[in-house]
Amino acid sequence: MHSEHTFKQYDAELEALRGKVLEMGGLVEQQIVQALEALVKLDSNLAKEVMGNDHLVNALEVQIDEGCSQIIARRQPAAGDLRMVMMMVKTITDLERIGDEATKIARTAQKIFDEDRMYKPRFNEIKSMVALVREMLRTALDGFARLDVSKTVEVARQDEQVDEHFRSAMRQLITFMLEDPRTISMSLEVLFVAKAIERIGDHAKNIAEYVVYMVKGKDVRHISVQEMERETLEP
Repeated sequence: MHSEHTFKQYDAELEALRGKVLEMGGLVEQQIVQALEALVKLDSNLAKEVMGNDHLVNALEVQIDEGCSQIIARRQPAAGDLRMVMMMVKTITDLERIGDEATKIARTAQKIFDEDRMYKPRFNEIKSMVALVREMLRTALDGFARLDVSKTVEVARQDEQVDEHFRSAMRQLITFMLEDPRTISMSLEVLFVAKAIERIGDHAKNIAEYVVYMVKGKDVRHISVQEMERETLEP
């Protein structure tokens, strides 16, 4: 009876930590949305709010990391449970980095606002990139919540679209800079933001890949989408 109670308590601890990871995911998604809004509207207060909330993301990372360390020390998990803990540790690292990228975008918004220039960069072309990475993050976290490996291929395909958007934005910005040197500083700012969004996509893809590691014990990083599809379909 005692061991059954211990197992239930152990499962409850793991579930509580998984819930915290999803809470952290929700928080970084909000950071992405608000950072873009601060940028498009050049809203200084919203930019400050995003920068101020970065400590909440960091605090959750520390809290979950400590919880995972305690489970390893006290429970000595094996096989699937150990992979579950490892997946959570890796996931929160990527979520924290997504939070950092959102903070960078908010800082760019604040800088442009403070300088109060006559010519301000237009960020319309990267809105579709943000919509894509936000969808990637949601899908990756959904895969994490349900332990659904089919989501990994979906996220990998979306990541290819994000990369294509980034290359297209870069080509466009280089053209602007060559045609009119006055657009150089503005174009570089747009490029800096586009790169931050592209990195968010990479981190979301990492999160989706950890789910395959958890469920199948396979590392699908650094392989093509076609190979990934085969790996996830195999029983």
